[in-house]
Amino acid sequence: MHFQMATTAAEAELPPTHPIRLGLALNFSVFYYEIMNSAERACHLAKQAFDEAISELDTLNEESYKDSTLIMQLLRDNLTLWTSDIPGKGGISVFMRLTIYGL
Repeated sequence: MHFQMATTAAEAELPPTHPIRLGLALNFSVFYYEIMNSAERACHLAKQAFDEAISELDTLNEESYKDSTLIMQLLRDNLTLWTSDIPGKGGISVFMRLTIYGL
């Protein structure tokens, strides 16, 4: 699968906060949600990308800060929406955890 190959390359070459790596994670998670009908896998991918980026947020340079944080907000918004589609998971609890980071 091309998304998986691109993800592997991005994870090896780009920091978690890089807009291209974040954008790839966003697109791959949307693919899983919309095309593969797998909300759980989509949430896992989006949350992993978001968490990894948050852990290195202080390393962002001015040049990519705006792009990276915008994509992170989109990942957060999707997580909030998608978790309501997973049995036993609530969108509100994920939303509350993500807002702690101010995004």
